[in-house]
Amino acid sequence: MHHQTNFNMIEKIRIKDIAERAGVSVGTVDRVLHKRPNVSKTAREKIEKALQEMNYQPNVYASALAYNKSYTFYLLIPQHESEAYWEEIEEGAQKACEVRRDFHIDVQIIYYKRFDDKSFFEQYNKCLKSDPDGVIIVPTNLDTTRSFTDILHEKKIPFVLLDSYMPDLKPLAFYGQDSFSSGYYAAKMLMLIANKEKEIMLMKQSNGGQFVSKQQDNREVGFRHYMHDHFPNITIIDLDLAIKSTKEHYEKCLEEFFTQHPNVHHCITFNSKAHIVGEFLLRTNRRDVQIMGYDMVHKNAACLREGSISFLIAQHAYMQGYMCIEALFRAIVLKKEVTAVNYMPIELLSKENMDFYQRVQI
Repeated sequence: MHHQTNFNMIEKIRIKDIAERAGVSVGTVDRVLHKRPNVSKTAREKIEKALQEMNYQPNVYASALAYNKSYTFYLLIPQHESEAYWEEIEEGAQKACEVRRDFHIDVQIIYYKRFDDKSFFEQYNKCLKSDPDGVIIVPTNLDTTRSFTDILHEKKIPFVLLDSYMPDLKPLAFYGQDSFSSGYYAAKMLMLIANKEKEIMLMKQSNGGQFVSKQQDNREVGFRHYMHDHFPNITIIDLDLAIKSTKEHYEKCLEEFFTQHPNVHHCITFNSKAHIVGEFLLRTNRRDVQIMGYDMVHKNAACLREGSISFLIAQHAYMQGYMCIEALFRAIVLKKEVTAVNYMPIELLSKENMDFYQRVQI
């Protein structure tokens, strides 16, 4: 009985079948599949035509598993407190390694101090000495980050940028929000409830006047752009709370601010620390003031539930960490192309829908 190969079942297509269809030797097919030289143009065309007709797909998973190599990816990330946005990124990255454990994927997380170039240099040198297979970088300023990425390019080590997109560095991929659009959207949503206000407080955090990230700067640009075009008469009052400070200092600054600005009923921040203001509002029973912020971290969620935070914008930090590892896995282990720019959803959470927010979509 004549047996016909079921070409829809990819795993049943053998090199012998391809060779017979193309009218060439098995060895020639093998050379084409493995991109080796010494194949005539005519033979290559015949094989490529046969592969197309047979809907042949190489089993990259089987090949990668058979190779039995282990891979170490490094995640270079700012030092942070617990319950921060960065913690979810770490959890997502570790989950991706767990899902791909058959391929012996491991992630090493190393931390640099924000606003400290020396710390960034020390940590990336530590990473380079370990000869990583791939790197995920939360960038600091452009020039300092470039000093690291130039070496990675030279060593042909793929890297992914997380949080802040710097196309000049030519990363394999980027994961994060479109920060300008995010800030513009934040303004639009805030103005649904604050359009009758005369003043709005913008809470920032800096280290001696140096602000935290390009991402937050771009959100502010988007926010101000919307406000300038649609609500030019609303005054935006900045309040800078130093990053390295005490709870007592924050209390004093906030008490002074709200005493001096009794007409402020709405505030916004572009970082994940809206709870600093939110908790203060709850403690002082200021029920006529709310703040809008970013990220569904535990303390923010508690304030959102109690009503001192009006909205949170979520950006799927867990998913970002997961997808960064997945991008390196696909590019390095499976040798597949990956999408270069990957913008995360911009999702608006309120106390009514916060319990339905999906932390991860995989």
